[in-house]
Amino acid sequence: MKNIIQIAAVFLLLIGCGNKNNAESVSEEQVEPTGIRVTQDQFDTNDLMLGALEKRTFPKMVETSGMIDVPPENRASITAFMGGFVKNTSLLVGDQVKKGQLLVSLENQEFVQMQQDYLEIFNQLDFLKAEFERNQTLFEEKIASQKNFLQAKSNYETAKARYKGLREQLQMLNISPNRVEQGNITSQAVIYAPISGSVTKMNVAKGSYVSPATEIMEIVDNDHVHLELSVFEKDILKVKKGQRIQFKIPEASEDTFEAEVHLVGTSIDDTNRSIKVHGHLAHEEEANFLPGMFVDAKIMTDTIKTLSLPEEAVIESEGTYYVLKLVDKENGGYTFEQIPVKQGNTYDGYTEIIATDLNETDQFLTKGVFDLIGG
Repeated sequence: MKNIIQIAAVFLLLIGCGNKNNAESVSEEQVEPTGIRVTQDQFDTNDLMLGALEKRTFPKMVETSGMIDVPPENRASITAFMGGFVKNTSLLVGDQVKKGQLLVSLENQEFVQMQQDYLEIFNQLDFLKAEFERNQTLFEEKIASQKNFLQAKSNYETAKARYKGLREQLQMLNISPNRVEQGNITSQAVIYAPISGSVTKMNVAKGSYVSPATEIMEIVDNDHVHLELSVFEKDILKVKKGQRIQFKIPEASEDTFEAEVHLVGTSIDDTNRSIKVHGHLAHEEEANFLPGMFVDAKIMTDTIKTLSLPEEAVIESEGTYYVLKLVDKENGGYTFEQIPVKQGNTYDGYTEIIATDLNETDQFLTKGVFDLIGG
């Protein structure tokens, strides 16, 4: 019996010690400080900065994409009016050309035949004209029959039409009809640059045959480029002429560039239910844009005034955005609470803060947030 009493006493003693340890542990957890504590020295050394929520104007954006392009008159696809073999060309992709510069020479026996036909009809024209005028006079004097007069007139008018047609074809081939009339016949036709610009495509080589359907080369004038954007049907009613555009060239630069809506399309592409929007660039001469560059763009369709903080004050951690709110400032130090918020638009260095439990009297860490909570 004595042994049983001793064992019970030891058991009760152990239980009492355990409860005491638990009470001490709970007490320690209760007094453990919460939040992020920063001393005054740390605040000053790391150039930390406080700020309040500020109402600022933010634009409402329509996000879209597109490309850098040039107007149709600044792009020329070079083809031949008649087929032929490339006799000479010295141009490569990237070469600069001037309007009227010789691009390529083509050679074909059909050019010779055309000039022979032209020279033949040219030489007949004076005779046929004189014959027509003679028969006209005889007919008016009732000496010649009407049949002879009409036949002479038909021969002359037909020859004159053929003469004009062949002359136009020679001019399209850049062969001088005046030189042909002097007996100078050539087997070559030349093609000149219709615009100034740079060669962006070169599809032929010396000796290759080109048909009228073959694109020999392409010339693009980059002096004026623009944005060609595709806006989805659900957003198009928000887009108006004159609205500002911010865009980036994601594959080439981190810089943001400015443009303006110049034209809004009037028909929907059935393939992707989008509408073309044409934008003119601001400070176009300062950027070296090239046609075909892909762009990410935002069109500013409206504005809203809302609470905001500097962009640096908001940081993302594991998919959630946070700010550091000042909850205590005493004993030479600062205590911050990490508050989750919903981030709105970011514009001109400031971020829209969407939160119902924050107000303009609250203080936040606006510089050095990343050093405290990381990303």
